[in-house]
Amino acid sequence: MADLAADGPYRIGFVGLGVMGGPMAAHLVRAGHRVTGFNRSSTRIDPLIAVGGQGGATLADAVHDKDAVVLMLPSDTEVRDVLTGSGGVVEHASPGTLLIDCSTISPPGAREHAALAREHGLRHLDAPVSGGEAGAKEAKLSIMVGGETADFEEARPILEAVGTTVVHVGPAGSGQIVKAANQLIVAGILELLAEAILLMEAYDVFVPEALEIFKGGLAASAVLDQKGSTMPARQQRPGARMSLHHKDLGILSQAAREVGVVLPLGSTVSQLMTASIAQGDADLDHSAIINVIERLARGTPAADVPRVSSG
Repeated sequence: MADLAADGPYRIGFVGLGVMGGPMAAHLVRAGHRVTGFNRSSTRIDPLIAVGGQGGATLADAVHDKDAVVLMLPSDTEVRDVLTGSGGVVEHASPGTLLIDCSTISPPGAREHAALAREHGLRHLDAPVSGGEAGAKEAKLSIMVGGETADFEEARPILEAVGTTVVHVGPAGSGQIVKAANQLIVAGILELLAEAILLMEAYDVFVPEALEIFKGGLAASAVLDQKGSTMPARQQRPGARMSLHHKDLGILSQAAREVGVVLPLGSTVSQLMTASIAQGDADLDHSAIINVIERLARGTPAADVPRVSSG
């Protein structure tokens, strides 16, 4: 097994080339690494090949004889299938391979996968990312990493090729806890921003100008920077889908229950997202939470709320 902190380029298998994984894998190629990608939908592999990467005909092709394997998958179930399914990581990765799971999954799942990896002579980091599609495309993700310190240091050159903020936050599962907490904060700010916009609209305030004032004061945030123009305009083409953020809040609720932490505002925002999804907003940007609040405030039928389609 190569010392990833000293040697390069590295042989990397990348599994999951979707909205986030595709750009991340491409950045690893541009950083000089030898990347073999795999995705269930084979057309997702074509952009990686176009920038100089390789495509694996099977999952086994992508993970065999690699220094590191990166996963970017939707849920615990998919991650476990890739790890333990026929032709998967456990069966075909070489002993000592560093497994970097950038998926957002449950903390218990991450700890279980870390233990499974150790049982089969592999090393594991849970390294969920924040920054959405824009962050993935611009290699400006924030990455919170759980696992052994030595493994984190070896993975750093890989993670720094796709992110600008890369931090080791604790033992196995810690990355997922920090990601859940991050999603709590983002959801809360989105909801309060939506309320503020609706209040100002009701008084015929010049909303874009007002939001510029907020950006110069204590209310400033990355959420305001990214959504301050699109939310008032109801431009809801997804950067981060409502359905995925709702999933993350489910992970948050489960983690909080396990340790007896009460999340009153988090629970409220989660219920608002549940209602929004039930009213047809699942595939819109998470800033579409303004729709359900507007319906509550005005009694507007869901079909009549103006918004930009996700298509």
